[in-house]
Amino acid sequence: MSFWKSRQAGGILLIIVATLTFATLDTMAKHAIQVVPLLMLLWFRYAFQAVVTLVLRFPVQKTQLFATPNPRFQALRGVLLLITSACAFFGLQYLPVGEFTAMTMLSPMAASAMAAWTLKTYVSPRRWALMGLGLLGVLLVIRPGGQVFGWALLFPVLLVTSYAWFQVLTSRLSGDENPYTTHFYTGLVGALVMTPVMLLSWDSAALLHYWYWFLLVGFLGTFGHLMLIRAYNRANAVVLSPYLYTQIAFATLLGWLVFRHVPDGLAWAGIAVIAASGVGNAMLSAREAIRLRQ
Repeated sequence: MSFWKSRQAGGILLIIVATLTFATLDTMAKHAIQVVPLLMLLWFRYAFQAVVTLVLRFPVQKTQLFATPNPRFQALRGVLLLITSACAFFGLQYLPVGEFTAMTMLSPMAASAMAAWTLKTYVSPRRWALMGLGLLGVLLVIRPGGQVFGWALLFPVLLVTSYAWFQVLTSRLSGDENPYTTHFYTGLVGALVMTPVMLLSWDSAALLHYWYWFLLVGFLGTFGHLMLIRAYNRANAVVLSPYLYTQIAFATLLGWLVFRHVPDGLAWAGIAVIAASGVGNAMLSAREAIRLRQ
């Protein structure tokens, strides 16, 4: 059978669709928060995910959709992804989409470092070197005098930290939980946590006039994570991880098309270094997985 007709190829296609969806989500969110309350938009993104997952999966799983042996971990995972989304929404108010996305792509490497600390996972010297290379790339993007230097850099730093912990926890839960159950609880926890905050900033006029922005952001967030689930059902992380970095290219292209922003020369170099270190990290994972099977 041809590779391009295999399950792995299907997983690669789905992961690319997911990265395009997430890049589009960030671009649309950056545009939407100029005209609608940010906290309302954030609440709707998670409420949409919870409702749609319930509608699509309850007929299939019935009450098993709600069955989880790790309710506290599910709650913590939901809060971590909510913090990640909040940092993205707030950060995108001030930072270009391409550079912001490139910086957040350090999350998988940060997750490796945190796994070494919390799960006692072995991290090779080569992987540590790749992490250092990724940090060098970030310094090129955020250097003093560059296009993105400023206090708003706190948002991608917080995002990388929260999303790295989210990935560590997802790895911990992956063998125990149905992925659609996890997807449902992620949306439910985010919506519940945001409800009292959202009520303080509720704007009925904005919802009536700009309802399509709420639906679009909710759909893109839900669809992107569903594509991730389907991708990892078809192929493992070793195969798929290098393709996650296509999100940088999509985000930079959309940033140019929608906002006419083009990174400067050193920022381009930093983006390239971050992407190269991330792909190198993924390829190193593939080699280690092959060695373990031998």
